[in-house]
Amino acid sequence: MSGFSIDWLDLREDADRRARDSSLREQALQWLTGEGRSASAPLVVDLGAGTGSTLRALGGSGQQRLNWRLVDHDQTLLEEARRRHGATHVVEACVADLSPVEALPLAGARLVTASALFDLVSSGFVESLATVLKDQCRQSPVGLYAALNYDGATLWTPPHPLDEPVLQAFNRDQRTDKGFGPALGPQAGPVMEAQFRRAGFEVYTAVSPWVLGATDQGMVSALIDGIASAVAGSSGLDSGALRDWVRFRHDHAATGTCTVGHTDLLVLPGRG
Repeated sequence: MSGFSIDWLDLREDADRRARDSSLREQALQWLTGEGRSASAPLVVDLGAGTGSTLRALGGSGQQRLNWRLVDHDQTLLEEARRRHGATHVVEACVADLSPVEALPLAGARLVTASALFDLVSSGFVESLATVLKDQCRQSPVGLYAALNYDGATLWTPPHPLDEPVLQAFNRDQRTDKGFGPALGPQAGPVMEAQFRRAGFEVYTAVSPWVLGATDQGMVSALIDGIASAVAGSSGLDSGALRDWVRFRHDHAATGTCTVGHTDLLVLPGRG
């Protein structure tokens, strides 16, 4: 799995927080604390947990009694998560390779969560996870809350002639192997919805776009550089034209806007 720095995760967190669909977030919390669970605090297993952004989004206030199992392949990120939350939350950190689904530490979970993860995984990963969670539901109901899955849409203002070619090249890169096999990229939301419905789950979806403006200049600048790095060398993109695009985008990072499409999904056991 591709790595992410603490700096980048911190840069994007406010945009992630604003983008999350509030109704799905509340529905996920209601699932955690509603009927059909044990009297003890429910367990949330967060995949690709990083520094704990999902914890902060769902239980950062400490008002909900939740136990957290944070799972990531990066020990440095998990140590940072434990530093930030170990004194205020029940946190178990698990360093693990996320790609073998059957080996993921999901036992006892009331809710499995992930933020900005499923556009990196393969269709096979999603199919295996749906099967594992369906089997787990035979013992105890478990849901999945997957937020901020990239949907392939990006809109910049002011426009530039290279915006669409850069986006097409970026979306092709998003489908390459990120450590789980060929990545779903922009197809993450539709594939997840189809796979989990096929497995008998109820699936709720909502759009959750980043809407970035002047206050997000640092993040926008990092996003521009990240996109340029991903598409450098792509067929059909002249390197000089790409440098001009990068320069133009940086020149307007403080005055322009950028909207990046995402989808949130909440998957719950079917009533049957």
